[in-house]
Amino acid sequence: MKSAHTPAADLFEPGRHGDEDAEPGLIDFSVNVRGGPPDFVRAALTAEIDSLASYPSAAQDLRVRTIVGAAHGRGPDEVLLLAGAAEGFELLTHLRPSHAALIVPSFTEPGRVLSAAAITTSEVRCIAPDWRIDPALVPDDADLVVLGNPTNPTSVLHPRSDVNSLRREGRVVVVDEAFADLTCRLDEGGDVVMEPESVAAQGDDDIIVVRSITKTFGLAGLRAGYLLAAPTMISRLTRTRRHWALGSLAIAAIGVCLDQSGLDFARAEAVKVSAQRAAMCARLAKAGIEIVAEPSAPFVTIAIPGALAVKERLRHKGFAVRSCANFVGLGPDYMRLAVRPEADVAALVAALGETLVE
Repeated sequence: MKSAHTPAADLFEPGRHGDEDAEPGLIDFSVNVRGGPPDFVRAALTAEIDSLASYPSAAQDLRVRTIVGAAHGRGPDEVLLLAGAAEGFELLTHLRPSHAALIVPSFTEPGRVLSAAAITTSEVRCIAPDWRIDPALVPDDADLVVLGNPTNPTSVLHPRSDVNSLRREGRVVVVDEAFADLTCRLDEGGDVVMEPESVAAQGDDDIIVVRSITKTFGLAGLRAGYLLAAPTMISRLTRTRRHWALGSLAIAAIGVCLDQSGLDFARAEAVKVSAQRAAMCARLAKAGIEIVAEPSAPFVTIAIPGALAVKERLRHKGFAVRSCANFVGLGPDYMRLAVRPEADVAALVAALGETLVE
């Protein structure tokens, strides 16, 4: 991995991720990972260390798949544990689609791995101001459609009906729900509704849902996630997958993050993120900074002319932010900001104000 401080030209590279901006000593708004793992996850991982002399077992895998399935109203045969959500995108190449349509702007990894496998891809753009999906723009011959919900980096949460509108005979729809466990909404009675637009529980043969635990639980270095799909689809995805694709620590982490303690933690984090995001948006708006779309994820994308120069000035002021220069449909005049506590946001917005005056 190259240094976090890279030339502006490198910010346009499709494979560049926000972690490359998170230099030591900077207040990090570039990476969409919450704080370090909570104590109950640390305890579970520590307890697993004594078993590391043994290979991961089929019994452990089944136990955790059962936990994950129960969390989504699915059976264990509809769950595949992953070495990070990125592995799920790699496995899509095993489906050998003839034409993959990518709903953009969005996370760049699916497009990277599909193109590397010589699969024809096309980009279907969501357009300002609402950045919603238009199914009519998806090519009729696309037999694979990939989208994020909520979308990275716009933070738009697409209605479940819009996601389902992409379905066609002979087509597989892949939904990247890496941040779905941090989405919530209040119902008419004021109760919190978790994951209001997720399709994870649908169980349809033509939908694959890819999920991550690393964002919410501060586990990016562990590489752990899972996907939900019909058993026949999982068989197709894994027909040439290596044995022991996940280590014991990753399997244990998925289990504890999807059991009741993990679900309770995610719910509390989602409520916290919602409050922090509202305060952050209010402060940005008051400063006259344009927010690209109504955000629903733990990040907010803003539009600033000359954002690449602003990013560099912010770096010298002690802040790391994520350029959107390499996202199709956005570009160098946009940047993504992770949702952070109010004190850090206040300091960033003040630095932004100073930078824009400069």
